[in-house]
Amino acid sequence: MQYKDLAVNPVAVVLQMVGAKWKILIIKELLVKEKRFSELKKTLGCTAKVLTATLRELEEDGLVIREKDDSTTKNIVEYYLTDIGYTLRPVVESMQKWGKEYKRLRKLMENYKEKV
Repeated sequence: MQYKDLAVNPVAVVLQMVGAKWKILIIKELLVKEKRFSELKKTLGCTAKVLTATLRELEEDGLVIREKDDSTTKNIVEYYLTDIGYTLRPVVESMQKWGKEYKRLRKLMENYKEKV
């Protein structure tokens, strides 16, 4: 996505970049370490078609780098985050923290409703 195509609102820009379900989950995985396509597919449980399309979008947006290992006859491709991709670490960490807290609160609400 080019600069001219980015939303005016900063929150909307974040959603443009990582708002799709698989994008943020891929970034979360790549924050841990670089991964091969097959590793991402297995970990995430998405189809190869969806993963390929999403990785291409992340690459076009400058968040992910695709690197093919030409030193082997096998078709080994690894993906890793760019420096810009790594700046999403606090965003992912905040999402994880919020998700954990929401689940805790939701459980409390449901337990309370059962008792009333």
